[in-house]
Amino acid sequence: MASSHLDVFWHDGMLRHDAVLGVFDSGYDPGFIDVLEKHPENADRVRNMLSILRRGPIAPHINWFTGRPAIISELLMFHTSEYIEKLVEADKSGEMCELAPGTFMSPGSWEASLLAAGTTLSAMQHILDSHGKMAYALVRPPGHHAQPTQADGYCFLNNAALAVKLALDSGSCSRVAVIDIDVHYGNGTAEGFYTSDKVLPVSLHMNHGSWGSSHPQKGSADEIGVDVGLGYNLNVPLPNGTGDRGYEYAMTELVVPAVRRFGPDMVVLVVGQDSSAFDPNGRQSLTMNRYRRIGQIMRGVAEEHSQGRLLMVQEGGYHVTYAAYCLHAMLEGVLKIPEPHLSDPIAYYPEEEAIAVAAVESIKKYHSEFVPFLRGT
Repeated sequence: MASSHLDVFWHDGMLRHDAVLGVFDSGYDPGFIDVLEKHPENADRVRNMLSILRRGPIAPHINWFTGRPAIISELLMFHTSEYIEKLVEADKSGEMCELAPGTFMSPGSWEASLLAAGTTLSAMQHILDSHGKMAYALVRPPGHHAQPTQADGYCFLNNAALAVKLALDSGSCSRVAVIDIDVHYGNGTAEGFYTSDKVLPVSLHMNHGSWGSSHPQKGSADEIGVDVGLGYNLNVPLPNGTGDRGYEYAMTELVVPAVRRFGPDMVVLVVGQDSSAFDPNGRQSLTMNRYRRIGQIMRGVAEEHSQGRLLMVQEGGYHVTYAAYCLHAMLEGVLKIPEPHLSDPIAYYPEEEAIAVAAVESIKKYHSEFVPFLRGT
């Protein structure tokens, strides 16, 4: 039976973050390319997500709420004051500046970032106040690469991490599981909770490794936390080309058992459609069918552990049309809609899952040996 509704939080001001034109995400004009492309993290991708939810088949299931900007004191729940001051000064300059490779702040970016953070906090507060059990923060700029002290990977403020801190500080949550299905490692979230046993970040991502000083983390299986947090950071680096069956195998064999052992009372799903088959920023091969299945699995996880409380936070997803289709499919799964309302424009994508299954089995073995709360599983 389908759930009656999903509460979606949005604010039009997030469209004002204007990334640059150039070659892919570089902002560079070499002088010999006539047609430069928009930065992958541009407003069009989110406009389509917005429109498919407003006018697409699941529109009757959605209640809309207007977001708000975060205030500085809220940002300090996760980020350092020195870093926030750096962002404020960059905004005051009124000039385009590159804070990390491919991560450009321009006039309007800081306003959009505050709205993304505040809108995500409003969605979490909505759940904490028992106004709804499932909420989706449709936000940009994305956030999961933003670390306590620096920007990275198109991200300025870590929206999901701020929501996690709010939940923990509320007194009504003692343990939060964060499942990140964006194609890139959620390094910022991991960094912020690396010494905590109250938060379990689980990141499924392509095996891309570090990409420089703004992203020193590798996302490898052996990055499992330190001190009290030892074992409470789980990475599932999947081989390039992993598709529907490989992702579902990782979810059922690694993610669900780990969350069950951890026993959260709040579940956060960090959503990126850049794991899809045609995304320009990823090398994975998910189709709408498995996004739908992931939505079903996460709804089940929330019902089992957090009384159905599930916050979803938007991250990447850069194919301007297919990302919106994959979002719609995932939310169909979350809503327990029995049959797909939209056909997949890809229709069929071949997959050989043997390499992905072997990688998952290797990670499972590592967890069983070196992650204390999973030892012996």
